[in-house]
Amino acid sequence: MESLCLLTSFTGTKGCSLVSGPLIYIRSCRSRGKFSVYARIKKGRRRHEYPWPDDIDPNLKSGHLSYLSSFKPLTEKPKHVVLEFEKPLVELEAKITAVRKMAVDTGLDLSTEIGSLEKKYQEELKHLYTHLTPYQRLCISRHPNRPTFLDHVLNITEKWVELHGDRAGYDDPAIVTGLGSIDGKTYMLIGHQKGGIPKENIYRNFGMPTPHGYRKALRMMRYADHHGFPIITFVDTPGAFADLKSEELGQGEAIAQNLRTMFGLKVPVVSVVIGEGGSGGALAIACPNKMLMLENAVFYVASPEACAAILWKTAKEAPKAASKLKITAAELCKLKIADGIIAEPFGGAHVNPTWASQQIKLVLMENLKELAEMDSDALLEQRHRRFRQIGAFGGNGNVASDEKRELKKKAVKIPPRRKYRKRRIRHLNLAPLISM
Repeated sequence: MESLCLLTSFTGTKGCSLVSGPLIYIRSCRSRGKFSVYARIKKGRRRHEYPWPDDIDPNLKSGHLSYLSSFKPLTEKPKHVVLEFEKPLVELEAKITAVRKMAVDTGLDLSTEIGSLEKKYQEELKHLYTHLTPYQRLCISRHPNRPTFLDHVLNITEKWVELHGDRAGYDDPAIVTGLGSIDGKTYMLIGHQKGGIPKENIYRNFGMPTPHGYRKALRMMRYADHHGFPIITFVDTPGAFADLKSEELGQGEAIAQNLRTMFGLKVPVVSVVIGEGGSGGALAIACPNKMLMLENAVFYVASPEACAAILWKTAKEAPKAASKLKITAAELCKLKIADGIIAEPFGGAHVNPTWASQQIKLVLMENLKELAEMDSDALLEQRHRRFRQIGAFGGNGNVASDEKRELKKKAVKIPPRRKYRKRRIRHLNLAPLISM
C-alpha cells in the first residue's frame, strides 16, 4: 500500500478520534500529541479510456478526434450462428469442404465434382434468399451478428461525436445520439443500439429504451432543428421497455412528445429500419419525410409471437401471424408506409456489413439531396401528407388525403335523434308498510 503521511503537533486535545474513508485516514493520538493524515492510493482502479490513440500522427491536419465515443467495435470475430432454414446450405457447404479435403489427401482430381457442388450451392443460396417467407426475414432481422446502429455509423461517417444525456440526470444507452459528418456535411444521427455480445446486450437493454432514452432523442431533435442539421434515425428495437418503472416515469408520455415534436421539425428527417421496428418504441424516432428499410428488416405494430398468442393462444403460430401482419419491406412499400428498400447481400447484412453500410449511405444521400431542395414549409407539408394518406381507403380504392381531410359534416348521414317521452314517476307512501 502506498501512503502519504502528514504529521503535525498540537496541544490541548482531549481524547482520540478516527475518521476513515476509502482513500484518506485522519487520526489523532492523545498520548503522543500528534495529528496524522494518511492518504492511500488505491491500486488497480480502472482508468478512463480516452477515445484518441496513443500514437498520434503529428502531420494530421484535420484533427485527431475523428470518432469521439466510448463505443469500441468488436476486435474478435463473432461466433457463427446458423438459423433453422439455413441448415441445408450449411450441410452442402460441409460436403464441399469434405470433397476438397479428400482431393488433397488422395491426390485425385475432383475439380469436376467440386465445381458442380459449388454451382449447386450458389443456386440454392440464391433461391433461398430470393424466396424468403416473412417469418424467415424476421429471423434474419433478429440475427445476433447483424450490424448495429453504431457499426453502420462508423462505416458511413468521416467524423462522429456521440452526445449523451437527457438533461434530467439520465443517459439511456439503448438510444445513441450524436453528430456525424458524411461527405463533409454535418447530420444528427439517432438510433436504437443493440449489443454485439451478451454483456453489451444487457448493458443496452437489448435495444429497448426507457423514457430517458426517448427524452434524450427529443433533446437532440430540437438541437438539430435549432442549428439546421438534417436528422437521420436508425430503427432497430423490439419495442419500448415496458417494465413498471418505465411506466411510472411516463413511457407513453415520452413517446407522445416525440411524435408531436417530429411532425413540427423544419429540417429534413430520414429514417432507416436496419433490423426490427416494434410498435411505438420504433415510431417514437420514425416520423420522417422518408422511411427506408433494409431488405430483411421488419416493421410491425405487434410482434408475430404476441399476435399469435392473442389470436391462436400459442406463440407457435408466429409464422402464420407474420404473413398476415404484412411486416416486410416489400409489403410495406406497397402500402406506402415505407418509401424505399435497401439491398442486402445474400445471407443478410451480417455477411458483409461494410457493403451493407455503403448501400445505406448511397440511398440516404439520394433521398437527402431530394429533401434538401425543399424549404421548411414544404417539408412540413410533405411529412403531413405522407402520414395522412396511410390507411386511407375507399370503396373503389385509395382515397386522396385531401378529400378525406376536407370531408364536411353535411356529407355524412347522421341518423335522427330518437325522442323519448318523459315518464311520470309516482311516489309511493311506504310508511304503513314500515310501521308494520
